[in-house]
Amino acid sequence: MASDTLKGMNVAILVTDGFEEVEMTEPRKALDEAGAQTSLISPKPNKVLAWDFTDWSRSYPVDVPLASANPQDYDALLLPGGVINPDALREDVKAVAFAKSFFDAKKPVASICHGPWTIIETGAAHGRRMTSWPSLKTDLKNAGANWVDEEVVVDQGLVTSRSADDMPAFNRETIKLFADARGHVAPAA
Repeated sequence: MASDTLKGMNVAILVTDGFEEVEMTEPRKALDEAGAQTSLISPKPNKVLAWDFTDWSRSYPVDVPLASANPQDYDALLLPGGVINPDALREDVKAVAFAKSFFDAKKPVASICHGPWTIIETGAAHGRRMTSWPSLKTDLKNAGANWVDEEVVVDQGLVTSRSADDMPAFNRETIKLFADARGHVAPAA
C-alpha cells in the first residue's frame, strides 16, 4: 500500500557484493512504498552482486558510487546484512566514514542481520541496545553495545533486527523511525 509517510526523504542503502538480497530488496520496497527515494550506494561503481541465502543471485545497478556519494544528500541510512557485505564494508575506510557521518549527524539508521559489523567500525554501537544475527553477539558486546535477542530493537535513532525472518517488524520500525526523524507520523501497523 503506497503512502506519503516518507515523501521527500532520501535514503542511502550502503552495500557491496555479497549483501543478503532480501535484506536489501524488502526494506527498499517498503521504503519506496512509503514515499522515500532510495539510492543504492556502493564502493563498486556500476553494479553489485546479491547473495540469496546459500548462493550468488543477481546483480543490481549502483545508483551512486560511494566515491561520489555525499552523506549530506541523504536523510537516513539502511545497512543490509549478509556475511560477505558488511565484512567487506567494515574494512573500507570510505564506507565506514559514510556510515559514521549518519550517526554523527544524528540521522536515523536501520541495520539487519550482520549489518551491525559496519556500525561497530563507526564506534556507534557503544552504549546502544541492539540485536543482530546471533554470531555478532560477542562482537557487539565487545564494542560496548547491550545485545539482546529480540526481533527488532530501536534505540537512539537506530533500528536493528536479527534476520530476514524478522523482516515485517524490521520494516515497520524502520519506517516509523525514519518518519519520526522527519517529524511525520507513521501509520499504525
